[in-house]
Amino acid sequence: MPTDIINMQTALLQLVQSWERAGLQDLMRPREQAVRDMLQTLQVMGVAEAESLALVQSHKSADKAVSPRIKDDPAVPPPAIKKPAAPPASGPGRAITGVPAPQSNPAMMPLPASPVMAKPTFPPANNLGKLEIPPLKPPFTAISAENMSTQPTLKNNPITEVVPAAERPMRLEVIAREVAGCPRCAELASTRTQTVFHDGSCTAELCLVGEAPGADEDETGVPFVGRAGQLLTKIIEACQLTREQVYICNVLKCRPPGNRPPEAVEVANCRGYLERQLEIVHPRVIVCLGTTAAQCLLNSQISIGKLRKKWHDYRGIPLYCTYHPSYLLRNPAAKKDVWEDMKVVMARLGVEL
Repeated sequence: MPTDIINMQTALLQLVQSWERAGLQDLMRPREQAVRDMLQTLQVMGVAEAESLALVQSHKSADKAVSPRIKDDPAVPPPAIKKPAAPPASGPGRAITGVPAPQSNPAMMPLPASPVMAKPTFPPANNLGKLEIPPLKPPFTAISAENMSTQPTLKNNPITEVVPAAERPMRLEVIAREVAGCPRCAELASTRTQTVFHDGSCTAELCLVGEAPGADEDETGVPFVGRAGQLLTKIIEACQLTREQVYICNVLKCRPPGNRPPEAVEVANCRGYLERQLEIVHPRVIVCLGTTAAQCLLNSQISIGKLRKKWHDYRGIPLYCTYHPSYLLRNPAAKKDVWEDMKVVMARLGVEL
């Protein structure tokens, strides 16, 4: 089959398999059927073209067998070509001045009628996945301590695209599936029970960003469900909201062993996922819970105590920093500081507490 047709078939099959890997086969079912129809059309074209080439080659072989003249051999003269009779000087068949009379050309003689080709058969649609497809290049590269400082951040690049609300769950699900198979941090990937992606509403006006999952989150796959999560839920409810009305996520999607603080390389490896989440949700206000989240999104090394009590900007979105709920469990006196921070945040959203 011609190479260009094979390449087109491979590209279409890769497209179908990418939908299946992303779990979008149900949503893309109409388009998938169109792609499979195109594959069948390409198969017909490829078979027809291959049989046509074979037919032409067979005629060439037959010509050589009938007239086995050796090229450039003076001992074998070329076959004589019978000249046509001269046209009359006048009348409908007269010659046109300056244009030579046409001569017959053996190479232009019509070929015999082609035999009727049998209709090719195709594998059923559910067997397309068994065809050999070149492996896709992984969409990620692990960051090391050596190249961490050269990794770009998007802090100062405003978000220009507003994703329609109906498309947000699908786009977030695509990222969540990438996260579930992420091997960038070898230690975290080998010790996690599962990844922890998000909770709440993808159309929320308020987004809360924490540090990393703990033991309870690693077990359930939901962020902020342990003791610190229960305290965060009380804070949310005190702000006249519910967990279902806010968007909750963490910088890291895997639990660090022993609940240790995330390493800088781990934060750098996960930053891209968090940035893509925030691009899709695009909340009105972001609240960073603790040092790790604040320093990650602001690309800063300033402590959380100095980042509090002032508004920051993350890609055009107002950002406010406060203490992590786990810090409040160890330092209950800091709860009043978090409450003052949340009153400022809710006032920005038009709610007076």
